[in-house]
Amino acid sequence: MNKHMTTASIALALSAALTVAASPVVAQDKAAEKEKCFGVAMKGKNDCKAGAGTSCAGTSKIDYQGNSWSFVPKGTCEKTASSTSPTGKGQLAEFKEKKV
Repeated sequence: MNKHMTTASIALALSAALTVAASPVVAQDKAAEKEKCFGVAMKGKNDCKAGAGTSCAGTSKIDYQGNSWSFVPKGTCEKTASSTSPTGKGQLAEFKEKKV
């Protein structure tokens, strides 16, 4: 193996390692810009939690389910429409849906 090939291989390996190491930081930064918003997801489109008997993402049974949430940009949840919410807007905590 020549010196150029070895140097290029080391540089590629180091670059890949740094990319993988930085990924959690990027994910944390993006999560810090978002908040969980209950009652805004469409049926089967929630990011997580959808009540008893469900596993997680994509398991909400109805549109605007009060105990399922989606990530939204921070500060927008309580401005987002939710036809089942007591206030008509998304909530930062789960709620019991009102009849539509």
